[in-house]
Amino acid sequence: MTFVVIVHILVCFALILIVLLQAGKGAEMGAAFGGASQTLFGSAGAMGFLSKLTAVAAAIFMMTSLLLTFSSTRKASTILKERPVTSAPVESQGLPAPSQVPLPEPKK
Repeated sequence: MTFVVIVHILVCFALILIVLLQAGKGAEMGAAFGGASQTLFGSAGAMGFLSKLTAVAAAIFMMTSLLLTFSSTRKASTILKERPVTSAPVESQGLPAPSQVPLPEPKK
């Protein structure tokens, strides 16, 4: 289960970075006024690659989220089943009365 948590956290950070790398809808307008073209990911830019990467990361994120949810509900139900049901009232522990507790003698 620790492996799933680690993968989940890594995919969370990857998804955040992938979304931040993507250009917004108004990015094409800046290119019309002399902006540089994005040739790092090909002539079409990064949209095709980053869109596919976003979809894969989102699918992995959803699967790990579901796995963690199902495992936590299964653990909670087994804990509830293991707890013994007691119908008797809980008795308080017999603590000595304050007058019966010996006090330390003061130092002179």
